[in-house]
Amino acid sequence: GKPIFSVDIHPDGTKFATGGQGQDSGKVVIWNMAPVLKEEDEKNENIPKMLCQMDNHLACVNCVRWSNNGLYLASGGDDKLIMVWKRAAYIGPSTVFGSSSKLTNVEQWRCVSILRSHSGDVMDVAWSPHDAWLASCSVDNTVVIWNAVKFPEILATLKGHSGLVKGLTWDPVGKYIASQADDRSLKVWRTMDWQLETSITKPFDECGGTTHVLRLSWSPDGHYLVSAHAMNNSGPTAQIIERDGWKTNMDFVGHRKAVTVVKFNPKIFKKKQKNGSSTKSSCPYCCCAVGSKDRSLSVWLTCLKRPLVVIHELFDKSIMDISWTLNGLGILVCSMDGSVAFLDFSQDELGDPLSEEEKSNIHQSTYGKSLAIMTEAQLSTTIIENPEMLKYQQRQQQQQVEQKNASIREASGTATAAPKVASMVNGESLEDIRKVADGRRRITPLCIAQLDTGDFSTAFFNSIPISGSLSGSMMSSQSNQQLMSLDSNAANSLNTSKPSVEPTTASIKPTDDAANKDGVNATSASNAPPASSSSVLTTPSKIEPMKAFDSRFTERSKATSGTAVVTNTNQTVVDR
Repeated sequence: GKPIFSVDIHPDGTKFATGGQGQDSGKVVIWNMAPVLKEEDEKNENIPKMLCQMDNHLACVNCVRWSNNGLYLASGGDDKLIMVWKRAAYIGPSTVFGSSSKLTNVEQWRCVSILRSHSGDVMDVAWSPHDAWLASCSVDNTVVIWNAVKFPEILATLKGHSGLVKGLTWDPVGKYIASQADDRSLKVWRTMDWQLETSITKPFDECGGTTHVLRLSWSPDGHYLVSAHAMNNSGPTAQIIERDGWKTNMDFVGHRKAVTVVKFNPKIFKKKQKNGSSTKSSCPYCCCAVGSKDRSLSVWLTCLKRPLVVIHELFDKSIMDISWTLNGLGILVCSMDGSVAFLDFSQDELGDPLSEEEKSNIHQSTYGKSLAIMTEAQLSTTIIENPEMLKYQQRQQQQQVEQKNASIREASGTATAAPKVASMVNGESLEDIRKVADGRRRITPLCIAQLDTGDFSTAFFNSIPISGSLSGSMMSSQSNQQLMSLDSNAANSLNTSKPSVEPTTASIKPTDDAANKDGVNATSASNAPPASSSSVLTTPSKIEPMKAFDSRFTERSKATSGTAVVTNTNQTVVDR
């Protein structure tokens, strides 16, 4: 088959993406995980194997990566582009463009951003732990850091490599990003100021020849950074670099040819306690998979001197990429020969995974109280090293305050009188219309229906009739306001952002002022089926005049459960 250069499992474990060479374009395919995990699902013809195929890349796709929240997929290719994909509302099966066969897309994924900056093939992309940044690297010798909250804004271009950059990895709290290149160096950059922290060359001095990719990986506890394609005594190794002082005293050895990819298991493990043995806590350890040009895969535990398992000649050609399932027990491996292999481990083989809290404590001891791994409760006492993260925290706190106020208002049941809405024309305040320089009026188009709401249940949006008294028409027609029911498991809100801006990441939400400035409209609703939620607007409530509204993207983000935020061009803020 045609080579598959990249594989990545979705955070929820239900699907995975592959990237590679199509007929005459780059190909990104989203596959169903079920037929891979269960033989009966594989034999069942009603269970689709392929969910969606995207042929938008003009040339070979080298890397596919899901964002940590699972909302986006980023792909980078030989056409020098990075494409960011988001799931669209399902309209019905559509055939794959240009295919004569009965190939149908079960899910719709559409490209929401095309990121152009690199002057050469894009080799790797990586989302930061909080999805605040997306990094890409290229054969143009640079690493570009994109603002994932405001695509296509570039925050930094990291220059320093003198060769093709072929791999990227973030540390688990977003304090560093590391890149590896054909110039026989591995560089670690600080995210605080995007400057070089250290450049490591010694393990790579002997390296001859090149590999297609150099996918390096940072351990989930933050202690170790493991490189691809290093040499020790003229034998290929994966170099282990210690976070403490960037020491290079250890490596994973045994492969006969260059290491192309290393990937840490997302879990930190501790030894399984045997019955009757002393229950003293064993030292936590990590698990790392190493793939090589020699077509074999080795899996290591950092507490063992030898590999846990080595699988020889797994493929006919070099291993290209590795992805672990989020529970840490399964692994997908893809190869230049066009095939993907799935291996699963038992808890007995790997150990017991630590809880998120235990993991967070390890991060704190490694990095100090850095924001990136805090739970909401710990946020207030955190020392913050990065301005982006500071903004993020301020937004979080702002939101908590808003939620408290909302619940207080709800409890006291006070109904405030609606302010005057006379100075409104088509959802725009008159001042805003006057502000247009050349004297022409800009009229905001009225949103009649939105197909792609990002919500996969059918949602109904009925527009509000334009009239002199907007408040009157709104209160009289609760029937117009059919609020969409939200699946309890779906993230519970939609939020808006400027047109140039493209969707925000789930964890980062606009502050109150930003919300007011942008005219974000929130309709507080209980997480109930539509039948009951249509009665949300029965009590007279406070209505604020709409601000000017551009055409906007709607985007879902994780708010507290039980608040649905419905975006519609002509809606006003209603507090219950």
